[in-house]
Amino acid sequence: MTAGSHTKMLNQLSGKPAKLKKYEKFNVPKKRTTGYNLKPCRLCGRIGGHMKIYGLELCRQCFRDNAKRLGFKKYR
Repeated sequence: MTAGSHTKMLNQLSGKPAKLKKYEKFNVPKKRTTGYNLKPCRLCGRIGGHMKIYGLELCRQCFRDNAKRLGFKKYR
């Protein structure tokens, strides 16, 4: 089951309120307020390797691709 596929099940169970309530209780992902999954990369949407220094909010791959355009220099 993928992250967005719980919505298909909600549509199928819309006519059965008791089963829908039980399904929502155990299977619908809860709203996150903290954690690394909350801030994805601005460009590609990845959540791993995230850099938020200087307010960049980019993953390391996108930072590497766009570093010169952003004004960063490689010193080594």
